[in-house]
Amino acid sequence: MAPPTPQEHFDGVWMPRRDLFYKLTWLAVGGAVVSAAAAAVRMLFPKVFFEPPMKFRAGVPSDYQPGAVSERWKKEWRVWMVRTEKGLFALSATCTHLGCTPVWLEAENRFQCPCHGSAYTPEGINVEGPAPRPLERFRITLDRSGQIVVDKRRVFRQEWGEWNHPESILRL
Repeated sequence: MAPPTPQEHFDGVWMPRRDLFYKLTWLAVGGAVVSAAAAAVRMLFPKVFFEPPMKFRAGVPSDYQPGAVSERWKKEWRVWMVRTEKGLFALSATCTHLGCTPVWLEAENRFQCPCHGSAYTPEGINVEGPAPRPLERFRITLDRSGQIVVDKRRVFRQEWGEWNHPESILRL
């Protein structure tokens, strides 16, 4: 009697090695195509909103001393809180020349941009350097609980005469 063939020996379970690799290759290609399609569809519906919020609470007016510039919100929001005899205002910490972040020099009583040397008064008016215009101010109001609310969506520009707007400065 002749020995059984491999197909007879495994009762039809046996498959040539070439066929096995062929099917595994197509299974891997199919899986890659399905996962790429799923990733493409997933990209159309992001779970993360990448735009930062534009409104924040900045404490109460008594947190800010008269005649002082507060750098408390400079790093997180790029905003200085400046309190003068006229009132309290939120000043943009973005240079109007190329968008660098100026530094507050208390000894010189001015803001100085490290990129190209523009300088600003504590009120935000440009006094030297290539900056084409004064710093911008943001809307500043008090909520019902007495907290200061700064809204960066509303910008006031001095050259357009907007610094006289009631929401550009909090009169104290």
